[in-house]
Amino acid sequence: MSKKVAILATHGFEESELSSPKQHIEQQGWTAHIVSPESGSIKSWSGKDWGKSYDVDKTIDEVSASDYDALVLPGGVINPDILRINEDALKLIKAFFEQKKPVAAICHGPWSLINAGVVEGRKVTSVKSVSTDLKNAGAIWSDEEVVVDNGLVTSRTPEDLPAFNKKLVEEINEGKHSMQHA
Repeated sequence: MSKKVAILATHGFEESELSSPKQHIEQQGWTAHIVSPESGSIKSWSGKDWGKSYDVDKTIDEVSASDYDALVLPGGVINPDILRINEDALKLIKAFFEQKKPVAAICHGPWSLINAGVVEGRKVTSVKSVSTDLKNAGAIWSDEEVVVDNGLVTSRTPEDLPAFNKKLVEEINEGKHSMQHA
């Protein structure tokens, strides 16, 4: 069965953390939409400099969580720092949790989850620099390649992308989750 996945990002996302999950989703025969606060295209961050631009498929105000089977939040430092203060982005993230749909966040991506108020009591991982923020928000942080907690998939860095992508697909195939704390 065909699935649709939203990848929420804006300028300064880590290129591999968007391109790799997007490619993996499309390899399943599924649709991946890049959703952003702005239309047109958004510029990636690659290594130590700006990278390629990616076309935005839909703006946040054109979509709702009910349009998609899952949500992916790539990292990069600039991207989640902008998204975590965007009320529309936070509402969209919350809606995926309310609808018990899989959400996957990598590297600095979990920053947005903190501001959306959805990490308390959840098992997560992230890039180390975000670990204190997550712990302060009530998350149970551990330094692992990939952590799955009732449909929430988190990973640390681009090196973890193979495990992240695999778990993302598993969670999407499982469908809705209870989202209850363990």
